[in-house]
Order: sequence, then C-alpha cells, then structure tokens
Amino acid sequence: MSTKKPPLPKRGEVWRVNLDPTIGAEMQKVRPGVVISSDAIGILPVKVIAPITKWKDLFTGLEWLVPLKPDGNNGLTEDSAVDTLQVRGVAIERFIEKKGRITASQLEEIVAAVAIVIEYQ
Repeated sequence: MSTKKPPLPKRGEVWRVNLDPTIGAEMQKVRPGVVISSDAIGILPVKVIAPITKWKDLFTGLEWLVPLKPDGNNGLTEDSAVDTLQVRGVAIERFIEKKGRITASQLEEIVAAVAIVIEYQ
C-alpha cells in the first residue's frame, strides 16, 4: 500500500483545480489555475490561485485579465486569460493535476494585475 503524498503545488505552476461549490458570479467548475502564493508562506495546506478562463475578445484592455497563450510549458490548450479579480485561497485537496508552469515574466504580470485589483500602490 502506497501512502505517497502528491507533490504540493508551487508558485508559478498551472494546475487543474476544482472550484466548486461556488456562489453567484464566482468562477466555477474544474478549470486551470495558476498558483501565485509564495511557497514559503503559510502553515495551512492552502494555496492562493488565480483561475484561468478561455480568452474572449471582450477581455481586450481589461487590466485584471492577463492573457496566456498555450505553449509547451504551461499545459494550456487554448488562448486563455488569468482572472485576477477571482483570486482565492484553495485547499490543496482541490488541486487535481499539474498541467505545467508559466514564465517568471508572466507571473510578474499576474501579480501586477492583482495589485491593480486591490489598488496597491
């Protein structure tokens, strides 16, 4: 019998995450999300993620939606957007499968978009 724990999600990784149950306009269902929390912070088995949704042309110019194109590293299969207005803490039990990793510059762009959402100077 194997009791091997799955790897913990790390900052900058893209995972399939189960976001249900949700309420109202919260992003729902199983979808990709990028881990944005520091690997060194926290004592609870929780990670902060920004969920990813399919890109829509109406997202153009909206500063809180960061575009991501599929590439050989991130595991995405279609043009997408990271929705930094929907950032949330999720228990590691919600993480289903690691899909890939984004670049350091993409992570910086996502963090900058979070700063816009919270009006951080």
